[in-house]
Amino acid sequence: MSDQLTPDVLVIGGGPGGYVASIRAAQLGLSVVCVEMDRTLGGTCVNVGCIPSKALLASSEHFEFARLHAAEHGIDYQGVTFDLERMMHRKDDVVAQNTKGVEFLFKKNKVTWAKGFGTLKAGNVVEVKGHDDVVTTYRPRHVILATGSVPMELPFLRFDEERVLSNVGALKIHEVPHHLIVIGGGVIGLELGSVWRRLGAKVTVIEYAPTILPGNDDDITKEAGRVFKKQGMEIHTSAKVTGGRRDGDHVIVEVEENGATTTYEADYVLVSIGRKPALYGIDAPALGLALGARGEISVNDQMRTNLPDVFAIGDSVGGKLLAHKAEEEGVIAAEVIAGKSVHMHYHNMPGVVYTWPEVATCGLTEGEVKASGRAYRVGKFPFSANGRARSMGETGGFVKFVVDATTDEILGCHMIGANVSDLLSEVVLAMEYRGTAEDIGATVHSHPTLSEVVKEAALAALGRAMHI
Repeated sequence: MSDQLTPDVLVIGGGPGGYVASIRAAQLGLSVVCVEMDRTLGGTCVNVGCIPSKALLASSEHFEFARLHAAEHGIDYQGVTFDLERMMHRKDDVVAQNTKGVEFLFKKNKVTWAKGFGTLKAGNVVEVKGHDDVVTTYRPRHVILATGSVPMELPFLRFDEERVLSNVGALKIHEVPHHLIVIGGGVIGLELGSVWRRLGAKVTVIEYAPTILPGNDDDITKEAGRVFKKQGMEIHTSAKVTGGRRDGDHVIVEVEENGATTTYEADYVLVSIGRKPALYGIDAPALGLALGARGEISVNDQMRTNLPDVFAIGDSVGGKLLAHKAEEEGVIAAEVIAGKSVHMHYHNMPGVVYTWPEVATCGLTEGEVKASGRAYRVGKFPFSANGRARSMGETGGFVKFVVDATTDEILGCHMIGANVSDLLSEVVLAMEYRGTAEDIGATVHSHPTLSEVVKEAALAALGRAMHI
């Protein structure tokens, strides 16, 4: 039997977790096969998630700037318009560049891409059915499951990707909706809702929780709700969708709010109520693979499942469904297989919402720290007091630190404002080393930059912000 059929590692799934695990294992000198059933590598993130949504967010942001804000800079546009078809083509080109980039990295690192559907059998045998229906059998020493997740449906509003949309369909609408209803006020709903609102759609967001972006710091959710409503989103919180149906080119949605039932009608509905593990090719009961309460694969801090030499990473193991989480889990799994003494932890896992303004967070919310009984202090600094933000015309939002009252250790950081997705990294690094507000406050930050807001917020937690 050829070495290719008995690799050191076989990864099922070529998304962010799977392809990073494959590359890291290859870097460590292991022979690697990665099974991916889609025509391109990159998984949901690269093909129908993170990357295409950011491309459309960027394009729609440019359009809104030209239409609403360019005049503030002395730039006048007459009758600014957009070409949706070209915008979509650009999005597709960006996706293609990324998928081809992953394929190049596979070739560079000598990772074999097994194109087809992988099925895990007993004894860690993996059968791969190719697009030509030919089945190839692999007997790897180790298996990494990276099968990802799929969007959750409502029983009365099944996805048809024509009028009732998941994130996949919402990235491919061929026209600007007259009215888009977004069920779910989380990251996906707000990002894609923002795209279509900027392009002219009426957008109604319906969220079951008391606030949008549930789970975030209260100050963040209050500010985000205020800003998005000002931008033109109609937001209903503490609202439960109780029914719905498609009627030709329209969708009817019934919502229970404030003790009454309201009926909404739209030409498109985006259902973004969460995602669930997709265990493609994995018959967990037959294999004896342990699962959690929500159908996720159970793993320890080395990403090991209960099956010998079988690991699992990414959305398939639950937790926060983030591409960068999956990547780090993939690295851990590969390094454990290579004999390294490493483990995964989630203490300082950053999260970002790519609306405008952006939202970026890491660590505990103020509410979580307060509930723990731990003594703490808060430091907060607005972008409106920052010179670079003023020069950019982006003065909305703030940076907020929650720190231990005795040691000043950073317990959480929460930002809303321009480019905060990039500003968060220094805080994550500080928190990884149990850094303090003093550490960031004593660090020289270039002037004038938005990063000075981070420094000032850290100083505010010490009671000595300089510019407010």
